[in-house]
Formats: sequence, structure tokens, C-alpha cells
Amino acid sequence: MGREGMFPGAAAVLYGALAALVLLGVRDVLFLYEENRCSMTYMFEYPEYLKIKLPRKILRHYPAYELYLYGEGSYAEENRNLVLTGIPVLFLPGNAGSYKQVRSLGSIALRKAEDLDFKYHFDVFSVNFNEELVALYGGSLQRQTRFVHECIKVILKLYKGQGSAPSSVAIVGHSMGGLVARALLTLKNFKAELINVLVTQATPHNAPVMPLDQYLTDFYTAVNHHWSLKAQDVANLTTLSVAGGFRDYQVRSGLALLPRSDQQSSALSVVSSEVPRVWASTDHLSIVWCKELILATVRAFFDLIDENTKQITQDPQKRMLVLNHHFLKHPAKFFEERPQPVAELTGALTWITIKASKWSYTAYNESDGKYFTFPLSSHRKSYSHVHCQNSMLDTNSWIYGCVNSSSSMCLQGVDLSWKAELLPTVKAVTLKLQDYPSLTHLVLHVPAVNGNKFTLDCEFFNEASRTVQLPVTHLFSFGFSSSKIVLNSTGLIHNVQLQHFGQIYQAFKLYVESHCQSFKERKPSVYRLHIPWSHEDSLTLSQVPSSTEISAKLHVAQPENDTTVPVLNIYSSSDCQYEVTIRTSFLQVLGQVIRFHGGTLPVYIISNILLAYGRQLKSLISTGQCSDFVLALTKASKPYKVEPLVNIVKFLLGLNWFKGIWDALFLPELDAVTLSRQDVWFPFVSLILFMFGSGIAYWGGILLDSSIRLLSSLWVALIRPSGFPTDDKLITQRRLCIAAFMIFLSWTTCGALAIVITYFHYVFKVIKLHSSVRTELSVLNTHSEQISNYSHKETGKSCGSMGGVSEATKLPVSSTAVDRIVDSLKMHFTVLNLLTWIVLLSCPSLIYWLKNLRYHIKLDPDPCRPVALILVIIVGILINTSTTKIKSRLLKIAVYLPLPLSVAVVALAPMHLYRIPHFVTIPLSLHALCCIV
Repeated sequence: MGREGMFPGAAAVLYGALAALVLLGVRDVLFLYEENRCSMTYMFEYPEYLKIKLPRKILRHYPAYELYLYGEGSYAEENRNLVLTGIPVLFLPGNAGSYKQVRSLGSIALRKAEDLDFKYHFDVFSVNFNEELVALYGGSLQRQTRFVHECIKVILKLYKGQGSAPSSVAIVGHSMGGLVARALLTLKNFKAELINVLVTQATPHNAPVMPLDQYLTDFYTAVNHHWSLKAQDVANLTTLSVAGGFRDYQVRSGLALLPRSDQQSSALSVVSSEVPRVWASTDHLSIVWCKELILATVRAFFDLIDENTKQITQDPQKRMLVLNHHFLKHPAKFFEERPQPVAELTGALTWITIKASKWSYTAYNESDGKYFTFPLSSHRKSYSHVHCQNSMLDTNSWIYGCVNSSSSMCLQGVDLSWKAELLPTVKAVTLKLQDYPSLTHLVLHVPAVNGNKFTLDCEFFNEASRTVQLPVTHLFSFGFSSSKIVLNSTGLIHNVQLQHFGQIYQAFKLYVESHCQSFKERKPSVYRLHIPWSHEDSLTLSQVPSSTEISAKLHVAQPENDTTVPVLNIYSSSDCQYEVTIRTSFLQVLGQVIRFHGGTLPVYIISNILLAYGRQLKSLISTGQCSDFVLALTKASKPYKVEPLVNIVKFLLGLNWFKGIWDALFLPELDAVTLSRQDVWFPFVSLILFMFGSGIAYWGGILLDSSIRLLSSLWVALIRPSGFPTDDKLITQRRLCIAAFMIFLSWTTCGALAIVITYFHYVFKVIKLHSSVRTELSVLNTHSEQISNYSHKETGKSCGSMGGVSEATKLPVSSTAVDRIVDSLKMHFTVLNLLTWIVLLSCPSLIYWLKNLRYHIKLDPDPCRPVALILVIIVGILINTSTTKIKSRLLKIAVYLPLPLSVAVVALAPMHLYRIPHFVTIPLSLHALCCIV
């Protein structure tokens, strides 16, 4: 049975289920993520922000912006005269961000400098952008970029006259601040050498989160286009982008990864869950103060310093080595640019030869150091790899490959500690024996320790025996089926390859159960979900024996030409066995849909409302009456009216001749094509979103209708309206004055302000009209009862006396007139539904204007002004005429307009939400024209 034949109750159940699925997806994104494992950053002394005096010209052009220098205690007092000797770092806040967010970075950098007796230190500056909503309004991004350029020049002037004066500034940008920093290179008079290091925190580099105006999308296009084409400008700039992971529901990590076309040799993108010593997801704000992450950033900055110039090194290769060391694979050693290739293994230590393939050593209060040697010749024939773990997490070298040995000891060895990686409980190294043919022995060094218990574990193994394949469950299994594998062999490391896992819409629950042979105390197991095509690994720490649940989902889809497979690495105890089970998590699949495409839901909601609007116009022509919005939506909201057309156009755009015609007509590229190119447009996603939009439009219509009814009831109780408005003239002096005032208001102040005022004026008119209908219906019911009672009393009287009855019971308004007004109200509800979404999309511009009202009365540029000028006129006509009493022949044309516009909004607006008001104003304009022609 089609939805057209549904009973109202069945439609409510269907749309209720769709709305519930949306809410479940939203719940997964906003609430179901790991707890915040970041430590709070505390200041040792009271933070102070010294305002830097800017030239008058800069103040005149940027009255709302300021520049500050961060300080604490005596350091702040010393810098009041601005005689600076450190290395400049500039912090740029993001959307609605405060310049005071710099305090975590500034305080930890100051403490680190104190530990080094101020041999080096950083002067940390911060920009006050007046907490502007630049993620939702792009009109000020260019202005912010130019102001940052001026700030860099002012900062560098503060160091003039010094022996080692800096010639560049390092920048740390949070959220949109990172994009503003990248945009500096697009300025015509900007010198690329003014910045050499850029660290961005949760910055959406690829595309805006909510593309609400064209200035925002144009800014992104200009920045990413420049970075892809001007390779010489980017090559000298080392860029690090840190994403927050699944806790950051404001900026998904896929957007925070630098575009693939950027210079890979000078750019690094990581998710905070993979950063060594952090291993935690951060939300959009905690990424600024997360102590573990800020420590990694500050350590990297100090390692970037050149000993000779006492400034950040000019060597791009060294800068990338430092960032890789601290943010990608930390070997639990202090950074060395050129580590010593061969180390002398000297000292009066005990040498012990180990011939076993699996070995473990526990030490406590080790008074004398030891060397344990493993002859490799006896193991090369039987094993392919060797894996060692060390629970002593200090920064000493601990594992060597012997290249020069005597009878019972090794004289020289290659330091293999640089091949290790730091994990939460151990530092581990896995070596392929074939890659080291010249090594004769593997040597483990145990230093003399006192009071610290630690363990060493090593084992030789064949990779094939420790690598198993686990196929993931199908998306449509909905979690009812599972795939399981048992790791029978005991060992220190296991690799479980997750077959057919590479799409963003896939989401799974991994269950790892550990069973141990004895009950002795063990170190926790570490489970790492490794994604080979992007740096988004996540680590889970688990006690053994235990049962652990791990979420498996992606930030970035697998590239087309990539054949690698995600792997679950299990760093285990040697006497434990593991059972791994995987099943699809339907709730997390919904969460992935909302995470990647929730911002496009307004597009599909509007598409459904337009279909219902077209159905109402069709009903008006065929029956002379307007159907209810909910009923019209139930009958008209069918995906096959929209989705096939969009897919056909998408297919045709793959043909050169059709693409040529499309470009010749200056039509924009389909958003679905762009999203497919970005690997985020998976099969059936548009259909799913359309169904979600149907559910939201259905319940949104009911909510709006209920709100109008409630407000009209209050209006009746308070005002008691006497009847319908009697003024039938469309053009009156009062209405002309109101329209002129609204046009003047939108032109001189803010277009969104005019839209909002016009909207609420429309709401008020509809409430009054609804109140009048309620009053008249009440009167009609009363008179009907009087006629019925009077007829019973007068039964048997002559017909001549009936005329008196008619005159005595004459109704004030005919029921036909009430029906006409009721039909008009149904159309008003639909128009209000469309206008509600225009108002919601316009609100960011209004909020931005209100926050900057003391600096600028007129919003410039104003993305809402063109729409406001049109809507003021359209709404002025629709609100003052009967929207159903139309005899114009244009109505027959207007009936066919909503369907193509419903298709167009799905095809062209998901990545350009600012186009939605234009698609809405077109049918409303024709409707208004029908009312006056």
C-alpha cells in the first residue's frame, strides 16, 4: 500500500518512526562518546592580558579587534614595557572564541621555559575577534585575515634592534582561526616567510560545517584553491592539523584533515586519539585546554628551536621530523635530529645470553645493570619477526642490534629504540628480521634501577601465525548477526584484519574477551584500532581477563586506489587467549549518517514542504479547496518524485556532451558530485535523508499548527476579536508605509532583521485570523443550536411565519465565508512553514549584526539583503490577501513549479544552504503574483 492510501494513524506512525531514527542518530553524535580523558590546565599564577597598542590606521579600519600579550606574575610585569626577547607565537580564536583561550598554551609554555631557566622562551600573543560567529557568517573572514596580517607586522616590529630578532611568527589557530591563518597566503601583499609553523586545532579545512552564506563558501574555495596551486608558498610553511575525534560533534574530524592536494611533505593531519601521550578524543572546546595535547604542542615548539638563532628553525625537514616525533610515532626518547647511528655498548655490566624464542623478565630494585642478548642466527630460519615490550617508560635507549661482537658480548650496536613506539603502558617494537641481515644479536639493556618495578618481554614469531582475518558484518544485519574469531595461540601481539571495512556509513561494535591461564597479576592489554590510510587510530586500555567493547567507525573513507585493511592490534599478555566478536551497530550507523550529513537535513525538509505546497495548489485548482498541510505532505512526499531525477542528472554529468551543455548554461556543479569526489556520498544516503526530511517536515508542521492554535486560544481569551477584517484592499497607505519601512530597514541595517520582523508580523496576522475563525465558528454553532430549538417549538405553525424566524436568526457570517478563510489559513500555515526555515537560516547573520551593532549599524556584506527585499514584498501581498481565492491563469503555472524546485534544492543546496531561500522565494513570488493579477 502506498503512502497516499495510508490512514492518518498509519502516517503518524511512519513519520514518527522516521523522526525517532533522526533523534537516535542525533543522540549517538551528541551524547554517546567516550568520557573526557583530558586533564584540565591550571595556571600557577594569575593570568594577565597586556593589550598591545595598535596604530591609529589599524584601529580605524578594525575597531572591534584587539591584540594581546599573555603573561603571568613576574613575567607579565617584565613585559609591560614591551621589551621582548622571546619567540613570538600568535593564537587565533575560532568561531565565537575568546582571546583568553590562549592561557593554557601560554601558561604551559611559560612553565616549560622556567624549567630551562629561560634559555629559550615564547612570547604568546592572542587576537580578540570580538567572538564573531565566523563559522556561520563568512562576511568578516576576509577582514579577520587582513587584521591578522597587520598584527604579525606589529609583533615583529616589537623585536626590532635585537641581535637575534625573529623574522617570522608561529601561529596556533583554533577552529576557524586555523582557516584564517591559512588564508594569509591568499593576500596579495603577504610575504609567505612571515609564518613558518602553523598548528590548527579542530579547524574545518575542507569545507564549512554549515554553508549558510556565499561569502563563507567563496572564502573556502579561494583558500583551498590557492594552497593547491601555489605550491611554492606552501612548501616553506609547516602545517599541523589536529582533529578532536568523535567527541567533537561540532567539527567532524574528516573536515579537519588537510586537503589531500596540499603539500604532503610539509603538512601533517592527525586525530587527537592517535597523538602519543594523549590517546584521547577532545571536544571542540577542550582541544584548546587539554593538558596532554597542549604539552605535546609545547614540547614540539621547544624542539623546533634552532640552537644558533634561538628562533624556530628555518629547516622544513627538521620541522616535519619534530612534528612526526611528537604527534605521530613517539619512540619514548627525546627528539634528536640526527641520532647516533652506532652506539658503544660499554660498561662493567652482566651479559646474559637468551636462546629461547619467548622470554620475560621482571625486575625490582635492580642494583646492577644487565645486557640480555638474543642470537639471531638460530631464529632467522624459523621466525619472521621479533616483538619486544618494555614497561619502563623513561627516555633511555633499551634495545640494540649488534653489529660488532666479541666472544660473549657486543661491542657496538645500532640503537633500535628509535623504531619503538610509545603505548599507554609499554614501549614496544616489532622488527622484521629480513630487514636487518647484518645484525648478529638483539641486545636488551636493563639499567640499574631502585624502587621501580618493570617488565621486559620478547618473542620471536611468524607474522602469518599472528595475523587473522575477520570479515565485518553486513550493514543491513542491524546487529542481529555477528562474526567471531578465537585467537588460540598465546603471544605478545596479535593482528586482526577487519575485512571489507572502509566506508564511513559502516559502524561496528567490537567485543574482545580475554581468558588467561593463571591468575597472576598482569599489565593491562592495549587494543589499537589502526586505520592505515589516515592518522585516526584509537587506543583502548583493558585489564585482563576481561570483556571490552570497542567502537569501530571511520572519520575518512578508504581511498579508491588504497588496498590496505584496518587492523585491530592486540598488545596482550603472553599467557592469555582472546576472542574477538564484531557486529553492526545500527545506532552508530544512524550516528554516522547524522555526523556526515545532518547539516543537509534542512535541504530535504524544504524539499518535502515544497512537494506538499505543490499538492495544495493542485487541490486548489481541482476542487476549489486547499487541503491540510499534513494531509498534502502524506500524499505528495514521495522519494521517487525527486531522487531518480537527481541521480539521472548526476549520471549524465559524467558524459562529456551533457557536461558541456551544463557548463555552457553556467549551471553550478551538482553537490552530490562534489560529495562523491570527497568520498562521503555513499549509496542511498540521499534517499535516507529524504525520508528523514519527511518525518521532520511532518512533525514540524504539526508543531507549527499546534503553536498557532495555542497562541490563537490565548489571543481569544485576552482580546475577544469581534470578526473578520473588513479591509479587502490590497494597497493602502498604511501597508505601503510598512513595506517601505521594512525595505529601508533591510537596506540600511540588516536584511535578516527585516526577515525576522516580517516573519513575526505574518505570524501575528495568522494568529489574529485564526482567532477570528474560532470566534465565528463558535457563533455559528450557537446559532445552529438556536435554529434547531426554535424549529422544534414552532412545529405546526403556518409557513408565513417562517420568514420571521429567518430574520430573527440571521447569521453574522455565512459558513461558506468561514470555510474560505479556513482554506486560506491552511495555505498560510504552509507559507509560514517555509518562512520558518528561511528565518532559521538567517539568524546567524542577525546575531552577528547585533553583536557588532556598536561598531557598525549596517551589516556589510549582507547575505540576506537580496532575499529580504523580495520577501518583504511577497509576504506583504500574501498576508493581506486570501491565498486561496485566486482566479489568475498563472496559478496553473504555479502548480508545476514546486516539483522542479524540490528537485533543484536537493541537487544544488546540500553544500550551499544559502541557496534554499532563493528556491523558496520563486514559488512564493509566483503565488503572490497570482493574488494580484
